[in-house]
Amino acid sequence: MMDTSARLLRLLSLLQDHRGRSGAELAERLGVTPRTVRRDVQRLRDLGYPVHAVQGTAGYRLGPGASLPPLLLDDEEAVAVVVGLRTAAGGSVAGIEETSLRALAKIEQVLPSRLRHRVRTLHGATVRIGGGTGPEVSPETLMTIAEACRRRERLRFDYTGPRGGESRRRVEPHRLVGFDRRWYLVAWDTDRGDWRIFRVDRMRPRPPTGPRFAPRRPPDGDVAAYLSRRLSARTWPLQATFTLHEPAEAVADRVWPGMGVVEAVDERSCLLHVGADTLSALVWMVTSVDVDFTLREGPPGLAEALRAQAARCLRAVGEG
Repeated sequence: MMDTSARLLRLLSLLQDHRGRSGAELAERLGVTPRTVRRDVQRLRDLGYPVHAVQGTAGYRLGPGASLPPLLLDDEEAVAVVVGLRTAAGGSVAGIEETSLRALAKIEQVLPSRLRHRVRTLHGATVRIGGGTGPEVSPETLMTIAEACRRRERLRFDYTGPRGGESRRRVEPHRLVGFDRRWYLVAWDTDRGDWRIFRVDRMRPRPPTGPRFAPRRPPDGDVAAYLSRRLSARTWPLQATFTLHEPAEAVADRVWPGMGVVEAVDERSCLLHVGADTLSALVWMVTSVDVDFTLREGPPGLAEALRAQAARCLRAVGEG
């Protein structure tokens, strides 16, 4: 039989859906008597959880609370919360670093010593690659967009384009996506009649939201894949296409999201579409795939940059 604390966690989990459960059902799920359920319900109430009796069913449901009661977390949940807060302390949401540190300090004070040791061991054994942060986004902006996505309400906002131009947009917001330390909104642009991707740090919502809209099928059936594909090449100032002399399935795992898009051609070759800020970055991308390739199209100077890289490699082994 579960001990009392574990049973309270399980009882609280069963009540989370707010629909109400009978005392008999709870007793059966917990493997205890209805009398024990009544005692455990009272313990949750004493801790501040608003557990209400459901009239006519001899059952219970969890109501909304006016204040946050003490948290009941098992070991894995407690470690996950602390690690998440440590990560958020270095995040790209404006103001969340200080808030996360305050919450982290409070939770670590009440962690049992065995869990503090686990958290410190994990933190000391991990390293974050890349110390830079993405552009900051206000929590209010994120919440406004998230609520519009959840309620399926049209969103109006002022938008600063990549070259500094200003525009006013009206969209049907679909999903917020965090990618490479930036936040993006994937939405249906009602004025342009097509899917668009917007950098959230360039958005300034104009309340109120509305009217409501019927959800559309996500672009390409997968928002994450759509965003990754769009960001791989089309949004970069320099773009190139190479023929890779191996089939697409052989090289797909060497091209990560955000680097490029692989397009199958036949059983012996495929196309790689990439984009970058500089010619040297394009050279590095295609050579990092480690396969024979042919340049199909690219910006002026790319062929010369490839020749220079080849000559540099030959000199490194005494053949140049």
